[in-house]
Amino acid sequence: MTYDRQEILKKIVNKNDTKMILLVMDGVGDIPIDAKTPLMCADTPNLDKLAKESELGQTIPVLRGITPGSGPAHLSLFGYDPLKYEIGRGILEALGIDVEVGEKDLVARGNFATVEGDIVVDRRAGRPATEENARVCEIINSKIEEIRGVKVRVFPGKEHRFVVKFTGDNLSDNLSDADPQKNGLPIVFTEPTSDDNSAKFTAEVVNEFLKNLKEILKNEPKLNFGLLRGFSKYPDLPNFEKVYRVKAAAIATYPMYKGLAKLVGMNVIPTGQSIEDELKTLEEIYNDYDFFYFHVKKTDSYGEDGNFDMKVKIIEETDSIIPEILNLNPDVLVVTGDHSTPAFMKSHSWHPVPYMLYSKYARKGLCQRFDEFECAKGTLGTFYSIDSMSLILAHAQRLEKYGA
Repeated sequence: MTYDRQEILKKIVNKNDTKMILLVMDGVGDIPIDAKTPLMCADTPNLDKLAKESELGQTIPVLRGITPGSGPAHLSLFGYDPLKYEIGRGILEALGIDVEVGEKDLVARGNFATVEGDIVVDRRAGRPATEENARVCEIINSKIEEIRGVKVRVFPGKEHRFVVKFTGDNLSDNLSDADPQKNGLPIVFTEPTSDDNSAKFTAEVVNEFLKNLKEILKNEPKLNFGLLRGFSKYPDLPNFEKVYRVKAAAIATYPMYKGLAKLVGMNVIPTGQSIEDELKTLEEIYNDYDFFYFHVKKTDSYGEDGNFDMKVKIIEETDSIIPEILNLNPDVLVVTGDHSTPAFMKSHSWHPVPYMLYSKYARKGLCQRFDEFECAKGTLGTFYSIDSMSLILAHAQRLEKYGA
């Protein structure tokens, strides 16, 4: 049986003055190294204390065994079926850095990379300073303005990330990623994923851009190529605030997550770069919104880098702000991740994600701390991330009884 959760919730959701916080430690889930995960190694007295007062479980972002990207993983947490709404990473990155995207535009997320010959040796070009990224983007824009009648422009993001926008008639997003996804593999070019002429033409334009890029940047020591993925045009999504009848704020530091929040209809709040800055922003706007999406990025970044110890450190930094968040007296606080990013694997994975829900209606008392194994035995069990929003709304007393 298939059904649209959002359509069901729209029928029974109500408004009240409750406050809900969704704290997402990106990629927090892990697998043990020497019998312990970063969550297990971290000194987290506040999260562990909260676990004793909460319900715990673990989520499946998409389907069992499927490794999700950050886009579908977050969409699921926000209550959007990631199998129904397929959104390219490009649109998220573009909106996150305030790139305007119209009906004739195609956007993709780019990584500046280091290549030797035709081999990608570093997909992130050593994580350069954002200023270095901007310098290289200026060079590209001065050399490439148009390809086969299609306007081209690149926009710098953070560190190694950039956005490329193609503007023209009959462009298609039915393209494969031009990214080998791992270091040590050859450069790959995009291919059309449908048989229509627009997809074939668009692939030719994109590949010509990449070949030009390689020539233009050949003398750069590190930022000497670009990898593209998530080709996308502007999608049409149900509005988060209208579906759930909330006023929603997003507090995030990285463009993609700002873009995703903006795409679903949340209000993206300017904030600083540290977890403490994000906390200060939450405190400043707390009286103005009902629902708060609070994103912590570096747990994922260090997982992808294979840096177990730094992932532990970011978890501990997040733990340190839990008392201040609780001092705001939220009616519901969820602490979770969007997906797992095991440091051992240096990548996203299919492993279930730790999930903790705090409210006065929680069936508390079973679990003693917040980690993968305690969550696995929690009262919420193993469930799909797409059910998180209905749980949050229910604990906030925002759902009426369904049916007679």
